[in-house]
Amino acid sequence: MTHRSIFTILAAALSDIIMLGSCAVAKQVPYFQDILSDSTLAIIPEPVPIRFEPEDKISILVNSRDPQLMMLFNLPVIQRYIGSDNPSLSGSNSYLTGYTIDGDGNIDFPVLGKIHLAGKTREEAASYIKEQLVSNNLIKDPVVTIEYMNLTVSVLGEVNKPGRYSIDRDRITIFDALSMAGDLTIYGLREHVTVMREVDGEQKIYEVNLTSAENVLSSPVFYLQQNDFIYVEPNKMRANQATVNGNSFLSSSFWVSVASLLVSLGVLVFN
Repeated sequence: MTHRSIFTILAAALSDIIMLGSCAVAKQVPYFQDILSDSTLAIIPEPVPIRFEPEDKISILVNSRDPQLMMLFNLPVIQRYIGSDNPSLSGSNSYLTGYTIDGDGNIDFPVLGKIHLAGKTREEAASYIKEQLVSNNLIKDPVVTIEYMNLTVSVLGEVNKPGRYSIDRDRITIFDALSMAGDLTIYGLREHVTVMREVDGEQKIYEVNLTSAENVLSSPVFYLQQNDFIYVEPNKMRANQATVNGNSFLSSSFWVSVASLLVSLGVLVFN
């Protein structure tokens, strides 16, 4: 057998190995693999808005034509020097003070007193406060605006930017959260994305298969809630890279071994 024949066989073998490895990885990457071209899914997830819970912090702004009445119901804007914890009449930055919902689901609102907001959406809470102001003859033309202040979701694991992200809308999906985290890395296991959520004082765990549109859209965690925790598990390739002697088919050490073997065989053939 000639040198050229030996190298041809080795090159063909290496090419087959690379093709098998690349195909195995490629099948794990795409989302929505069950969607055919020009197809329409019958599943339409029902929108699930964020509802207030104890320890949520919100800002409430009441607007009116009468500035004096507005001052009665709006908390002050606090200005602080950058890097200082002391309130100041003038400073480089400022922020609205807010209300923290207590363990019973209430806030202490000026003049109106205790108001129960737990379980209400942002729109429902604003409408309720407006109704109370009008029915108690406090303001005739109130406009109530509520904003989230500390509502977040956490994304960890095989994503490009793991961290805690603020909720800035009434409805946020799992794809919104993953987008804020920079999407999954190539090593993220898309078939088993874990979402942890506290329900009635207990932690519940849900698994989402991002490669299946039907599975994602029908999942109870397609729409996220505040304090949800998303974890993207690493695939076998990443897991093996983290071990001391990871030598699986898809690990980097495997390919180093293959390359070393080919070099050694090449030297022997030429010699």
